Amino acid sequence: MFRKAGTRLIIAVAFCIIGQLWCLSSVMAQGNLIIMPRRVTFEGTKRTQELNVANTGKDTAKYLISVLQYRMLENGNFQEISTPDSGQNFADKNFRFFPRSVVLAPNESQTIKVQVINASELKAGEYRSHLYFRAVPNEKPAEVKSDAKFAKTMTVHLVPTFGIAIPVIIRVGAAKATVSLNTPEFEIGDDGIPKVRLIFARSGNASVYGDLQVNHISEQGKMTQVGIAKGFAIYTPNTGRTFTFNLDKSANVNYHKGKLQIVYATSSDKKPVIITESTINLL
Repeated sequence: MFRKAGTRLIIAVAFCIIGQLWCLSSVMAQGNLIIMPRRVTFEGTKRTQELNVANTGKDTAKYLISVLQYRMLENGNFQEISTPDSGQNFADKNFRFFPRSVVLAPNESQTIKVQVINASELKAGEYRSHLYFRAVPNEKPAEVKSDAKFAKTMTVHLVPTFGIAIPVIIRVGAAKATVSLNTPEFEIGDDGIPKVRLIFARSGNASVYGDLQVNHISEQGKMTQVGIAKGFAIYTPNTGRTFTFNLDKSANVNYHKGKLQIVYATSSDKKPVIITESTINLL
C-alpha cells in the first residue's frame, strides 16, 4: 500500500530566452558511443551548437546520424511518430547538421555542428526533434559451403544494433512552465525495495528538465540521500508524467520513521533552482 503526503511547494519556472539552461555538460552514453552535451537548445540569438561524439570501444565504428520525431508517453517512454501531436511542433525543418556520418577509431572523437536555419519564419513557441546516432555493424563476408547437404539450407544471422537519440529544441519568444508534484506515495514492495510513486503536472509552453532527488530526514533531523535521477524531463505538449522511484534499501535509514523529501531542481554546476518539491511523512 502506498503512503500519501501533500505537496508543500509549487514553483513556476520562467525560462529566459537569453542564455542556455538546457545545454549541459552531462554525457549521454550507450554501447561504446559517448555524446556530449546530451541535448541541444537554441534560445535568443544562439544559432549554432557543437556536439562531441567519441568511440570508447576497442574497434573502429561507423555511426549514421539522422532525424527522428518522438512523443513522450505519460510514463516517460518515447514513441516514434511521423506527425506532431496537438500542441507539438517539430524542429527538423529549422536546423541542419554536419557531418551526417562519422567513422571513429578506438578512443577517437569528432565534432558534429548543429545550426538553426529559417528562424525568422517560426512563430512563438517550442520546437523539438531528435538527432539519432545509429551504429552500423561491421559486415563480414558470409562463408560459402560447397557441401551438398547445405544446398537447401538458409541461415539467418541477426546482428544487434543500437542507437542514441538526443533532443534538439528551438525556442522562439518567451517560454514559461509551471510544474507541480501531486500527492506522492511511498511503499515498501513485496521485494523489500522502498519506492515512491510520483505524479507530475506541467503547464505552459516550455519543456522542463532537471534532476530528481529523494532525501530521508530522520526524527533527529539527519538528512540522507536515498535516491537520485538525473536528466528527468517532461516535454511539451505533455501535461503530466508518472514515475516510480526505487530508493536505496541499503542506506542506513529507517523507512518507518521520519519523512522523505522529494526535490525536483534544475541541473546546474552553480546553485540549482528548485522547480517543485514535496514531503512524505513516514509516521
